Parts: sequence; C-alpha cells; structure tokens
Amino acid sequence: MKVTILQHDIQWCRPTENLAHLDELISHLPPTDLLLLPEMFATGLNNVAADIVDAQPAILAWMKQKASQLDAAIVGSMATEENGRNFNRLHFVCPDGEVTTYDKRHLFAYGGEAQEFTRGNQRVIVKFRGVRFLLQVCYDLRYPLWARSRADYDCILYSANFPISRDTAWRTLIRARAIENQCYVAACNRIGTDQKCEYYGRSAIIHPYGETIMECPDKTEWAASAVIDLDFLKHYSAKFPILEDADEFDLRT
Repeated sequence: MKVTILQHDIQWCRPTENLAHLDELISHLPPTDLLLLPEMFATGLNNVAADIVDAQPAILAWMKQKASQLDAAIVGSMATEENGRNFNRLHFVCPDGEVTTYDKRHLFAYGGEAQEFTRGNQRVIVKFRGVRFLLQVCYDLRYPLWARSRADYDCILYSANFPISRDTAWRTLIRARAIENQCYVAACNRIGTDQKCEYYGRSAIIHPYGETIMECPDKTEWAASAVIDLDFLKHYSAKFPILEDADEFDLRT
C-alpha cells in the first residue's frame, strides 16, 4: 500500500482556485493508493462556517472525480453542514465513489472553532486495499487516548493546519503517536499564511519505530510517499507486544 501526502498552500476562502491549483499539483504525482491532503484543503481553516460551508458539494464532487481518475483514495477535510449544525468533516473518498466520514472530535476552542462547529463523537476506521486507517484531524493529535490503538488499525491519518508557533508539538506528537500505538502515521500539514497564522508544513510519514520515513521540506509545496508494510507490522507487534500491557479505559463520549 503506497500512501502519499501532498503539502500545499491554500488561498483563503477561494475553493475554485484551490481546487484548480491542486489539479495541477496532482497531475505531476506518480501513481499511489492513497492521497492525503491538509485540513480544509480547499478553503483554509476559517472558523466562520457560513463563509465556507456552501462549498462542500463542489469539493466533494472534485474528490470523487479525482479518486476515480487516479484509482486512489483521497482524504481531506471540509466544512460540512448537517441538520443545522456545522462539522469539520474528514472525507475518505474511494475510487468507486464510496465515502466514509469522520467529524473532528477535538475542536480548537482557543482559535474559536468550538463556537462554530459541533464536535464528533465517533471513532472511525476505514479499511482500504487491506490496510486499516484511523481517521484524525489536526488538534486531535494532542489527545492520545482518542487515538489509542486497540490493535484495530495499521496507520493513523492526520489532516492538519498546524502553525509555525506550534511546530515543536507537531513534530514531536506525530512521532509519539506512531511509537505508542505501534503503527504508521501519515500527517499532512499546509504551508503558507492565512489571516491568523503562518505554516511551515513539515508533513511527514512516520515509521512505527518513530523514525521519519519521508518528510516534506519547510514552506515548500511537496509530495512525499511511503509504503505501509503489513508484514512488518505483524512481525513487530508479535515480537514486541506492548499493546497487550496497555491500561484498560472507558472513553467518555
């Protein structure tokens, strides 16, 4: 299973331009099985949901078209309205048009996200081409209990907008999540600036040992790919079964 992360800049609240730019970037990519994009990859992370939620149908249609063309799953988040409530919803779109969604659980109250969006309460795992993916969005990265493995996934996907001011946390925590859960981590962050923050990127794919397999250069639009090796994971977890010693817990929803 080949996973690709695509680190790119995002124009503020301009989905048509952002999708056209992604068309160009994607046209130069080698074949892959899964393409991971940053959080709110087509609009930027605007906490005024009314400014961006209307773009959701067009963004999702674009994802379905690209997934079919590339014969690959495409994963990224967008603002989505449902029954009068707004969600920061991650979409996992398969080549056949099947869509699985995950609503971001940990909303960034410090930045105003919790005032506009409703938090999710469902932990979501998708199995695609034999690999099990746990879906997570940005601020979820700080909450290890929400990502704690129950030996039920192989790779965590993080779609993110992590700013330069919290770069140390970003680089540390994506490696911590891989080590403590004995899994691969693919973490895709944006670059550029918005109305509040600047973003380095530093998107990366992390080995279960915590080692960096691939990392995108700072402040540069870049794609990086790595292979998820299920045979290695099976061997590693059998040889060093740390999850068997993990504490029991009940997660309050």
